[in-house]
Amino acid sequence: MIGVYHGGDLASATREFGCPTDGWLDLSTGINPLPWSVPPRMFESLYCLPDSEQIEMLNTAAAEAYGIEEIGCIACGPGSQALIQWLPRLRDKCRVAVFAPTYGEHAHAWRAAGHNVFETSSMPNAGECEIAVLTRPNNPDGTSIEIDAVAGLAADLEKKGGFVLVDEAFADLDPVASICAGGWAGIIALRSFGKFYGLPGLRLGFAIADSETTESLRSALGPWPVSSLAAMVGAAALVDKTWQTETRNRLALSSGQLDSILEAAGLDIVGGTHLFRLVISSNARAIHEKLARAGIFTRYFPENPRWLRFGLPGKKDDWERLEKAFGL
Repeated sequence: MIGVYHGGDLASATREFGCPTDGWLDLSTGINPLPWSVPPRMFESLYCLPDSEQIEMLNTAAAEAYGIEEIGCIACGPGSQALIQWLPRLRDKCRVAVFAPTYGEHAHAWRAAGHNVFETSSMPNAGECEIAVLTRPNNPDGTSIEIDAVAGLAADLEKKGGFVLVDEAFADLDPVASICAGGWAGIIALRSFGKFYGLPGLRLGFAIADSETTESLRSALGPWPVSSLAAMVGAAALVDKTWQTETRNRLALSSGQLDSILEAAGLDIVGGTHLFRLVISSNARAIHEKLARAGIFTRYFPENPRWLRFGLPGKKDDWERLEKAFGL
């Protein structure tokens, strides 16, 4: 396999385990299984290029949602993954510390751009690197480094032209502003739209940074950084406070329900967010294979073979299917 192993690849799952009779129940990603409902009228936007007003409305909605005062500090892109890959290419070669284990594309992207990357399980100091990368809350264990620690490192790196890159892909699960809303120097944050809103195929994400960095990203991405559909859906969903509140409450209940199933199955939960749970087991691979043969695809970690991650089922039948696969 080329690049980093990810969940969600049902084609690979089918090649390995065959095609399930009832189709796949994909629990290998941390994506909301009950998404924001896209009004049918919005699909008409696919007939047109996104214009400057649509992009401005999208960035304005994002600024409001993430607690950012200046719209010029937001840059939208076709998913946070695209921004993860572009940022290393806008920077001179330097030493980069990645707080790990975490989302594997960070180290991969910086290495691919020619930077000197090292992974560390403890907070680096400014003497070790020019750039530090961390995910908050972290994927897959859900931990969040204290803001003061991040801000302190960022201030030190900013003095020598560096920064801390904070991936906030799962931060929408709590009604809190971006870490960048604190006005800390030397921090760039990334936000993913698809996970919380349950629309990963829309491909929409945001970078929050100083205006010079966001302008560089806009230039790199060109005149149409996202589709017209992404601009319209994103602008509407990001200001839908009622849906956001109801969804956070529902996800909290659903993650508790998932905990009950995993614990009843004898699994040790060691972390996660309200969109996924991480378990540890000496039989993780065997459990992954057993569930896959029942048509349930989980996230296995070849680099950490005792880990297994479970996303949330959505429909009632999906919950019952998981329980049945565990023999509960």
